Amino acid sequence: MIISLDKSGTVLGFKEKLEEVLMHDDVKSCLILSADENEFTSDRIDPILKQANKPVFGGIFPEIIFKNEKLSKGTIIAGIDKEPSIQIVPDLSNAEKDYEEIINTDIATQNHIKTLFVFVDGFSKRISSLTESLFNLFGLNFNYIGGGCGSLSMEQKPCLFTNDGLLVDSAVLAYYEFPSGIGVSHGWESISGPYKVTEADRNIVKTLDWEPAFQVYKSVVEEHSKNTFTEDNFFSIAKGYPLGISKLGVEKVVRDPFMCGDDDTLVCIGEVPQDSFVDILAGNPNSLISAAKTALEKGKKYYKGKNESRAVLFIDCISRVLFLEDRFTEEIESVYDESIPMIGALTIGEIANSGYNYLEFYNKTSVVGILEA
Repeated sequence: MIISLDKSGTVLGFKEKLEEVLMHDDVKSCLILSADENEFTSDRIDPILKQANKPVFGGIFPEIIFKNEKLSKGTIIAGIDKEPSIQIVPDLSNAEKDYEEIINTDIATQNHIKTLFVFVDGFSKRISSLTESLFNLFGLNFNYIGGGCGSLSMEQKPCLFTNDGLLVDSAVLAYYEFPSGIGVSHGWESISGPYKVTEADRNIVKTLDWEPAFQVYKSVVEEHSKNTFTEDNFFSIAKGYPLGISKLGVEKVVRDPFMCGDDDTLVCIGEVPQDSFVDILAGNPNSLISAAKTALEKGKKYYKGKNESRAVLFIDCISRVLFLEDRFTEEIESVYDESIPMIGALTIGEIANSGYNYLEFYNKTSVVGILEA
């Protein structure tokens, strides 16, 4: 893997680094991880992407990771010596779409796929439907890793890199033949629940145990945090109190409430199924940092490729940065090994499956991928 970093965050810097990496004969495709502060727009970036003579994919994220450094500006170009099969899944908020019919199963069944990268618009409303469709079609045949692209401004805009340009409200699937090991862990613990989700609409939780969802959440969180919700402080409190969807035999799947909606609803990053059961969770810096290290250890355990040729892809939730603040450097250091190249993205939701558990769209979770580079 040939990794190049443009710290400037400029369009020219992006163009030069992409062309530089693509010129290498042994580079067959490129993974692109870019920071939102670059302010890339379709009219400026699309001509560059359309001129790329090899497959490119990736996304724009709130921040990115290079080695043991968190960057709010810049772009990472990772040249990969394998050519993927790439598919675009459009309309990722459309309730009428059947993603099992859209996904091209021939790509995976006709090749020796071992790793699937899945990057999505983090503000699309049916991300969980996509991951369920992928799992229904392919099960545990290979590993999955990826996450939600987008901006902390909460504005939905083009954020996915493809050879056709920047895309919005879509997913990019990149199927590769090289092996990987994936580790997942979050470190959040239950403080109340379970509550039955008695009414929900995709990513909007309307009622818990038939009571307005925000009122149930508010009562528990205010008592535990000793803080009071006002009209303008929801996220500053809620970032430390996610919801956890109960799953049989595995860690709870975290959902991040990012705003209080109409009629005392909770609007989350990712879908919360009606009739599921959720807990209200809390964490502390030590438990979250320890969880990131656990994700690394799991990734190494499950990796079956060549040990002398590895790279780390660290997919971590941007809300963990907001929660840990200055201590987030400890989380990066818990995963970083200077002898192994590491790149990553701070995402709006994480997508992963280790090859041993169900495929999920997570929030507030650390995902570590060990890739054969």
